[in-house]
Amino acid sequence: MRLAVIADVHGNLRALEAVLADIRSRGADVIVNLGDCVTSPLWPRETLELLDTVGMPTVRGNHDRWIAQPSTAPNSPSIAFSREALSATQRAALGALPATVALDAGVLAVHGTPTSDAEYLLEEKVDGRLALVTADALGSRLGDVQAELILCGHSHTQHFAADNTGRLVLNPGSVGCPRYADNADRLVNEAGSPHARYAVATKRGSRWSVDLIALEYDWSAVAAQAERNGRRDWGRGFLGTA
Repeated sequence: MRLAVIADVHGNLRALEAVLADIRSRGADVIVNLGDCVTSPLWPRETLELLDTVGMPTVRGNHDRWIAQPSTAPNSPSIAFSREALSATQRAALGALPATVALDAGVLAVHGTPTSDAEYLLEEKVDGRLALVTADALGSRLGDVQAELILCGHSHTQHFAADNTGRLVLNPGSVGCPRYADNADRLVNEAGSPHARYAVATKRGSRWSVDLIALEYDWSAVAAQAERNGRRDWGRGFLGTA
């Protein structure tokens, strides 16, 4: 069993193209998408169209829900831009995505936690940054989840950990948004570089191994696209220069 796991594409078409090409070169039985597909001042419609051509199990992220249900969304220029770029049918399709997806071989895919698309599973806020939780805290957050491997996104932080019962949790990192450029509470959450991140999980016998992957691609084109769409601030923040 070989899973390619992507999350938090956030409308970054160029990063998504690089990741999909790399997955094709490595091979995978299934690609799993953990949500937050399009929100950004970049290529929301084009990104969703590319994702649709691949056809993969996809869970709904909080941003996907906000685009479909604007009454629940925070005031964000990127959400507004992305809603306008999509058709009503596309917005509805994002909202109709499942909150969780159970896969074969004891795998559960979520966006945030098994019970919330807006909470972190592997991290907690400490002094304005995200810090990893203890194995005991992780076990408590997982509750009675029976899966042996839980896939989560949301934090944009690439990590692989076990809880106090041995359940494994994998966050593949963000394909297209290494920073929270629009975060209202200014939580500092940076991957350290603008690389496109994803993961490959492979099961051999009864054990899982994981490759955490960070890809180079033309992120200057991403900053240029943000500037063309009136969000030079977002582009600079994406490149770590704001």
